[in-house]
Amino acid sequence: MSKTTFTIDGMHCGACTGRVERALSAEPGVTSATANLMARSARVEFEAPATPASLAAALAKAGYPVNRAEAKLDITGMTCASCVSHVEHALTALPGVIEASVNLATQTAQVGYAQGAVAPSELVKAVEGAGYGARVATADAPAAPVAERQAAEAAKLKRQVLISAALTLPVFVLAMGTHLIPGFHMAVMHTIGERASWWIQLVLTALVLAFPGRVFLRIGIPALLRGAPEMNSLVAMGALAAFLYSAAVTVAPELLPASARVVYFEAAAVIVTLILVGRWLEARAKGRAGEAISRLVALRPATARVARENGTVELPVEELAPGDIVLLTPGERVAVDGLVTEGHGWIDESMLTGEPAPVEKTPGAEITGGTVNGQTALAFRVTATGTDTVLSRIIALVEEAQGQKLPVQALVDKVTRIFVPAVMVLSLLTFALWMLAGQGFTHALVAAISVMIIACPCAMGLATPVSILVGTGRGAELGLLFRRGDALQRLSEVKTLAFDKTGTLTLGHPELTELIPVTGITAEDALATAAAPEARSEHPLARAIVAAAEARGLPLPRARKVEALPGRGLSAEVDGKTVLLGNARAMTEAGIDIGPLAARALALAGEGKTPIYLARDGAAMALLAVADPIKEHAAEAVSALQAAGVEVALVTGDAKPTAEAVARRLGITRVEAEVLPEGKVAAVNALGGKGAVAFVGDGINDAPALAAADVGLAIGTGTDVAIEAAEVVLMGDDPRGAARALRLSRAVMRNIRENLFWAFAYNVALIPVAMGVLRPFGGPGLSPMLAAGAMAFSSVFVVTNALRLRRARF
Repeated sequence: MSKTTFTIDGMHCGACTGRVERALSAEPGVTSATANLMARSARVEFEAPATPASLAAALAKAGYPVNRAEAKLDITGMTCASCVSHVEHALTALPGVIEASVNLATQTAQVGYAQGAVAPSELVKAVEGAGYGARVATADAPAAPVAERQAAEAAKLKRQVLISAALTLPVFVLAMGTHLIPGFHMAVMHTIGERASWWIQLVLTALVLAFPGRVFLRIGIPALLRGAPEMNSLVAMGALAAFLYSAAVTVAPELLPASARVVYFEAAAVIVTLILVGRWLEARAKGRAGEAISRLVALRPATARVARENGTVELPVEELAPGDIVLLTPGERVAVDGLVTEGHGWIDESMLTGEPAPVEKTPGAEITGGTVNGQTALAFRVTATGTDTVLSRIIALVEEAQGQKLPVQALVDKVTRIFVPAVMVLSLLTFALWMLAGQGFTHALVAAISVMIIACPCAMGLATPVSILVGTGRGAELGLLFRRGDALQRLSEVKTLAFDKTGTLTLGHPELTELIPVTGITAEDALATAAAPEARSEHPLARAIVAAAEARGLPLPRARKVEALPGRGLSAEVDGKTVLLGNARAMTEAGIDIGPLAARALALAGEGKTPIYLARDGAAMALLAVADPIKEHAAEAVSALQAAGVEVALVTGDAKPTAEAVARRLGITRVEAEVLPEGKVAAVNALGGKGAVAFVGDGINDAPALAAADVGLAIGTGTDVAIEAAEVVLMGDDPRGAARALRLSRAVMRNIRENLFWAFAYNVALIPVAMGVLRPFGGPGLSPMLAAGAMAFSSVFVVTNALRLRRARF
């Protein structure tokens, strides 16, 4: 019988407690449920099939979600998929733990638990009780990046490999030299003798098992005794079986018939050495897999120069505070986030957006920690430090995504849960069958050991997380942040991708795109005349005309008697002359002939642009067109998505003619225009007929659609609300990021499928060979040494295959 207590803030009255108790009592396995209104808690006694997760789900369904807390643990000692399964089981067995996800590649566990029902220290004790090390990763003491942890592990494993190899080499030479080197056997017999050779091998092998090989015994044997064997158990059993049998032959040969007096010390020693070599190579490779985060961390400068009243002081970055004025020299890396206060220059933001072109910075512009200043000295005011900076949030997002599981991992978890026990059964079966076949104890033992050693859940456990690790890290380098790991898989399955228009495919603000003066009028004269009265207007189209005049450096004449004409335009007096700006209706009402310009205006309107006529003293002067320009690479983004077999749609609240004009220019055939924010959700749902749907947006009004889509992609220059609602953040404002994210997700999933195929195929093919199914037909078997080498190779192969993603171009 298990007991747990849930904290539920949603209870407000006696009726609430009754509903909570009924919801819990209705769950199979619940024997008692008592809700306490004063304490805002519910105490439950339950047994299988009820679990804390099922009880929390029942409460959420009833409208009373439990207060959840999250904890991240750093785990040590995990080496294979079965280790992952045991740690997860140890955590979820605690009453109050709702879910636990353990990642072999990052050596971490994400635990969701009912607030008040269990403490992080209890989570650590549960993991330690399962035979693994654990500590809580906190904001004050964050875990070292994966690459750093793996580098430390690789260094430790390297020392163990060197010690093990030094002790194993003489054993290997004494044992195998007699078979490989002519005359070597006679040389040993005539010098130290066979018994002395065996004693030397016994001592050296014992040292191998006691020191570098102790990890297998320390973790594997207790796990076996608990009835939860894992990979270390297989290695420990195989190596110990070979060692103990050989030790019996050496110490008490009279206990065995003469035909069985053969030693296998070299098998025990070489097994340990080869598997340590495999783990060392694997740790080195995994370290490279996590280098993306290490490179991001390395972008943080150690110090910064801060302006003070009495001069400049150099401070550690940790001591900077919002409001400090930091002086930035040419080529220096920006320490933290801030706003430029002095200077005009360019900053390389490629680490943030993946785009190589530097970005212009003037006073008031935002700059981000980790970016690199150009050739101009700047000063900026600090706005965010520590975990509040963009760089810190990026690192946190990537680490969170790397620690999550993909739906495809569920299959692996099911297999590995029963894999090691099944292998041990197969090993015993192999021993029994060869004994029954009359092959003798020695032959049966060697075959049984080979089966235990060849089985490799390590490769299966690494197949998915190491690809996520590399893929999300590569995405961060390209300005693609996957806020959730499972978005990688769902994005790869997308059949339709819908774009918002404004700010996503277009720049999001109107600009003057055409200026067509009539004969005898210069473009500068027309633009200055139009901009003079528009400077007195707050209309977005007016700001576009004024901005165009300012960009050309035109002096604006004085405008008087500016009067807005609702729905038509405005009139004014400029340099003593009457000026009228507006649509065709305004010109017709004023009796102004626009004949020469009307056809061109109609064509511009068909392109989704807003035509504006300019007249002076009753005569047409020019035609201007204002539009929200399409982003430079929008057409390329649409084309790339279509080439990838994805249908592209446009979902926008803009007028239908404008939306259709933009869609036409971009090659988009499906358009949903004039939709309200809630209408965007319906539009996204309607697009799901062909399969999964992704939505790309940037505004607050896009947040519902981003959340409703199977995968939401937010433009990183958009609003915080949109970014929070999305699963993928495109750090720049380039719509090509959507196509890059799609290609990256498909490449990661393809890589995972390759890894899983290898891991499963390896075991399916080689376990029967190790059992000796080919021997009766004259085929080969596998010695324990070859089995250990093959097992080590399989893990290294999987990690190396995932590392190919680091070099891929998207």
